[in-house]
Amino acid sequence: MDLLDAQSWLVDVLSEISSQFQKVPGSAIFLRYVKSSYQNDPVRSAVELFLFLFAVRYLLAPKYSTQKKSYVKLTDEEIDELVEEWTPEPLVIKQSTFDRAENEKRPVLVGPTGPRSRLSGGRTITNVASCNFYNLVANEDLKEKAIQTLRTYGVGPCGPPGFYGTQDVHMKTEADIASHLGTSACIIYAQAFSTISSVIPAFSKRGDIIVADKAVNYAIRKGIQISRSTIRWYEHNDIGDLQRVLDGVVKEQAKKPLTRRFIVTEGLFENIGDMVDLPKIVDLKRRYKFRLILDETWSFGVLGRTGAGVTEHQNVDVAEVDMVVGSLAGPICAGGGFCAGSSEIVEHQRLSAAAYTFSAALPAMLATTASEVLAMLETNGDMLLQVRQNIKTMWAQLDPRSDWVHCTSAIENPIMILVLKPEVVAHRRLDVTGQEQLLQEMVDECLANGVLVTRLKSMPRAINAAPRETGWELQPGLKVCLTCGLTKKETEKAGVVIRHAITKVMNKKR
Repeated sequence: MDLLDAQSWLVDVLSEISSQFQKVPGSAIFLRYVKSSYQNDPVRSAVELFLFLFAVRYLLAPKYSTQKKSYVKLTDEEIDELVEEWTPEPLVIKQSTFDRAENEKRPVLVGPTGPRSRLSGGRTITNVASCNFYNLVANEDLKEKAIQTLRTYGVGPCGPPGFYGTQDVHMKTEADIASHLGTSACIIYAQAFSTISSVIPAFSKRGDIIVADKAVNYAIRKGIQISRSTIRWYEHNDIGDLQRVLDGVVKEQAKKPLTRRFIVTEGLFENIGDMVDLPKIVDLKRRYKFRLILDETWSFGVLGRTGAGVTEHQNVDVAEVDMVVGSLAGPICAGGGFCAGSSEIVEHQRLSAAAYTFSAALPAMLATTASEVLAMLETNGDMLLQVRQNIKTMWAQLDPRSDWVHCTSAIENPIMILVLKPEVVAHRRLDVTGQEQLLQEMVDECLANGVLVTRLKSMPRAINAAPRETGWELQPGLKVCLTCGLTKKETEKAGVVIRHAITKVMNKKR
């Protein structure tokens, strides 16, 4: 076959293919598309042809396994031997002898946890271990309001707030908290612990910077850990060290891309009991252009003329704090938590905060209880005054009169944290375990004399802290929670019992 014959044959074949293709439905449309595409953009036609050929090649390619079978095949005897040798890790840490002894002696209360509670054995004791500051557990008006709400709304919405869990009482509680604090908006969560641990990662992400007090509570630490942000710790309540850390962060980030930067601290520290110096922190926040997240879990409902927290107590404009986070389950005796701030801060959390998006909404009766308690704080100042008088009464019995312990709490804090004095710890060479054992004996001695107190439980070290940065550790202590449900005489008597129990245990251990 010469060249002319081959050319003629090729023309006939192409003509036959074209004839057959034109018989296919839609072929004319396809040809017009190709012609117009080639005329307008020939490069696009080439790319589309390449993608078409790649798709055909991919569909016609043989299947293959992505798992390489490079493991050694074991016999049944070898498998049985390995199974017998394998020891699973325990689901929980094995209890120490001290923990087992504590659990065996743990008191069990029967009925409400009021200022005078009844043990399972029938004995009535003075309860200064529960955070029932305003004796709201015994408030009959609150009980009746909660029962009415329960009959109207049921036990709980059984759905997340963003789906069908939000009810009118939730919106009212949010408005009441915002009005009480003086912020433009507020969002409520179903659980107090998960509030701050969701708020932090909702705003601070990987690459952002968090500067936090070394003594912040465990919920804050979990939020910081979840955020995966860069963490810088400063010494507890040390404004000078905070300024040093902020200055270092600003210099370090000067030539790097701009990131979000936060200062995280507490109003009343859960593990120490002392109070933050908010005006100075706000001043540093402005100077170094950081955002401030303030956890008022234990100061909201306690500090200030109406219980609005540390901002009211220290005369700081609440607008200077970017996020005010608090609990409705502690001093308020309801349930859940909240975050207050600007409307933009609040609306962002409705889609980005895990505990709000993926948890069932707060039960309606708890939301109603929170609103009622806030109204009581605004109209009945005697509640706050009576608690503060009992705090002073208990202080007079314990801190200046005990040779063994001192109180690390602020004078306004109804939770008194009593720790062994440094000279006592040094003289007796007590480690953390030794201090905990002594404190537990004090708790047992108080209970034997009709007063229930509790211990400050230990917590992990700072997350991601280098060895040189872990200088602060939680010192074990006793927790004494004051309440207006006790008279001044009853408070004095409880203080005397606690002081004598401490003295008896320490003299016995000489």
